[in-house]
Amino acid sequence: MAITDWPMAERPREKLLHRGAAALSDAELLAIFLRVGVPGKSAVDLARELLSRFGSLTRLCHASRSELAAVRGMGAAKFAQLQASVEMSRRALKEELSRPEVMSNPRAVRDYLRLWLGGEARECFGALFLDSQHRLLSAELLFLGTLDQAAVHPRELARRVLTLNAAAVIVAHNHPSGVAEPSASDIALTHRLTETLALLGTRLLDHFVVTSSEAVSLAERGLIQASRKIGFID
Repeated sequence: MAITDWPMAERPREKLLHRGAAALSDAELLAIFLRVGVPGKSAVDLARELLSRFGSLTRLCHASRSELAAVRGMGAAKFAQLQASVEMSRRALKEELSRPEVMSNPRAVRDYLRLWLGGEARECFGALFLDSQHRLLSAELLFLGTLDQAAVHPRELARRVLTLNAAAVIVAHNHPSGVAEPSASDIALTHRLTETLALLGTRLLDHFVVTSSEAVSLAERGLIQASRKIGFID
């Protein structure tokens, strides 16, 4: 059944206008982005197919052009639109992180990290470099790895801290497996980074393990010593 045959109140666009975007499902939001379906499928049907194929909105947003083109109705124009939407969201969240009071509430940090790293197929390690007021100086991807490992060198993180004159750092890496539970090696790396940064007079505020749906804070679990937790900054 075409969306135009649906009751007016159940059509995604009208539903959004009357009840707000939060009232819509992932498929309904994606259908509004798609605007039209393909022969035999409404925009909502196509949206559901995309979510089923890629597993989540975040993984869909990280899909390559060739992966997206494998779905009927998803050509270069739709890929360009999707990437533009993702980049606008990423930049908006990055702007939000530049406000010092944001660092007292970890939600924006988690959202940004999930959008930035959560859908990557390879393990990646990134860092948020902050000034003394905890405003964002730079967000940088430092290391790229394999499906289950990224070799992280504390000296490279230290080099960027010195270059940017950062007073504090938040680091994050993704788990492509989809399981955000920190491993023993993640905890050991956190301790090494804390010690390395302490020599520079810089604090490691947190280390997040990220998936497309979750961001686990090692600081909240008490696994970062000599650093104050995000959300408990004086």
